[in-house]
Amino acid sequence: MKVDLFDFDLPQELIALRPVRPRDAARMLVVRGGDAPFEDCGVRDLPRLLAPGDVLVFNDTRVIPAQLEGRRADGAARIGATLHKRVDLRRWQAFLRNARRVKIGDRLIFGGGVSARAEERHEDGSFTLFFEGDEPVEVLLTRAGTMPLPPYIASKRGVDAQDREDYQTIFAREDGAVAAPTASLHFTPRLIDAIDAAGIGRAVLTLHVGAGTFLPVKAEDTDDHRMHAEFGRISQATADRLNAARAAGGRIIAVGTTVLRLLESVVDEAGVIHPFAGDTDIFITPGHRFRAIDGLMTNFHLPRSTLMMLVSALMGRERMLAAYAHAIAQRYRFYSYGDSSLLLP
Repeated sequence: MKVDLFDFDLPQELIALRPVRPRDAARMLVVRGGDAPFEDCGVRDLPRLLAPGDVLVFNDTRVIPAQLEGRRADGAARIGATLHKRVDLRRWQAFLRNARRVKIGDRLIFGGGVSARAEERHEDGSFTLFFEGDEPVEVLLTRAGTMPLPPYIASKRGVDAQDREDYQTIFAREDGAVAAPTASLHFTPRLIDAIDAAGIGRAVLTLHVGAGTFLPVKAEDTDDHRMHAEFGRISQATADRLNAARAAGGRIIAVGTTVLRLLESVVDEAGVIHPFAGDTDIFITPGHRFRAIDGLMTNFHLPRSTLMMLVSALMGRERMLAAYAHAIAQRYRFYSYGDSSLLLP
């Protein structure tokens, strides 16, 4: 399909630069299948919009301070690095700003005495960086890194201490993401209590969101786009719980596209979800047959993005373009720190 089919015009003032407070005060647009009217609700309405026996699935990945600023060791060029995906204990794949000034073997000096060498360049333009020293890379990042806010926020304001709290979900447990699973940013202990009281189940999995999630789709046709790979893990216990819930008539509601992508990567033709640990590069476009999930809670996505293609696959392209036009007319806030939608095909 032509990528232009997933384009739309978004007023820049609707891009949220800070989340609402409290987090569960965000608005939520409910989009159902068919010709059902759109419903302007709030995130706090979620317990009444779902049914007892349904299960919400969350991503427990934790965002690390993966944005680094520094120079080549000879001082000849300023270099920015956004870590993307762990390779091993001392190596990370990273996208570099000013990458044309970096050669294999170059030593890069970041803040706090942190340094790394460029070891390999990949087809997508990223580099493998080897971090020098004996301290764990996580310790080095705490000293030298900042939160990797999306470009559409970072280009409009600086990253500050508040972002270390704002850009982390209450479910964050497993270090490794360089972007937040933003659909979960809306949840608070109060909302979780209300969900539990309504008899709605909860489950967690892990998918470490990579910097590739921010990369624009440069191809003109979806068939020519190469999706980035991300590491994910789903336990036997979680798989068993989700399969049992579905067998009992409950719906599986993915909280975020990261959850949806991993579940759709591990489900078989019969709709059975299996445990998994490894990389997924699944690219979901219209025509995909969903087997693992029955609904999706997600924020509003960028035009021409792989995530706009994903929600169009779930609900239909024309339906989603109409929903986004409604959201723009009603002044919903867009992207990572913005409002939410609940998609129920």
